Amino acid sequence: MASSSNIELRGAVFIDQMQPQFAATVATNSDGFFPVSGEAAFWLEVQPGIVINRLMDAALKSCDVKPGALVTERSYGTLEVHSPDQGMVRAAGAVILKAAGLTAEDGLAPNLMTSEIIRKISDHQAMMINRTRAGMLVLGDDTLYTLEVNPAVYVTLAANEAEKASPIRLVGLGAEGAVGRLRLAGSDAEIEEAVKAVRRALEGVRGRVNTGTN
Repeated sequence: MASSSNIELRGAVFIDQMQPQFAATVATNSDGFFPVSGEAAFWLEVQPGIVINRLMDAALKSCDVKPGALVTERSYGTLEVHSPDQGMVRAAGAVILKAAGLTAEDGLAPNLMTSEIIRKISDHQAMMINRTRAGMLVLGDDTLYTLEVNPAVYVTLAANEAEKASPIRLVGLGAEGAVGRLRLAGSDAEIEEAVKAVRRALEGVRGRVNTGTN
């Protein structure tokens, strides 16, 4: 069994209030209990990945939260718990971190790998994106925003804060693996406001120096 001392925290995210599109997109890809808009959530990404089973067990035995994600990738493990009660979700996060022998600041700081705005995309490109979308539709002449961030778990914070700040459409969200990916669509002004929110959120995360090679 992996001891607490050799667990690496890649990232921990507390979401105070899930926005409608974000909650719906997460639920669409969830193998656990579906979250709904307005609930709070705690996300965790660690290495080795298999330890998320023990950490989830600790949270569910001590806190009234529902598990939404329990995913083991090649190198990393990701878990999520949620509840209408913010206090209970915060308590679950504290239990999980304590069981791992970690604090939230032990995680890596976000590394913003790609952050691009593409204006007035073509109809054909929009249709290609829609074939593999995980959320809303993107349309021709939309402005498209794409984000890649490492560790992947931080994309959840970016997506939710973007939706809080601007009436964008959440087109794609991938929060597992080595890199988190986000796609947003909307008008120029809507996307620019969302990007500001994304940058504020990620810049506000404290953590270890991230060289981008982790």
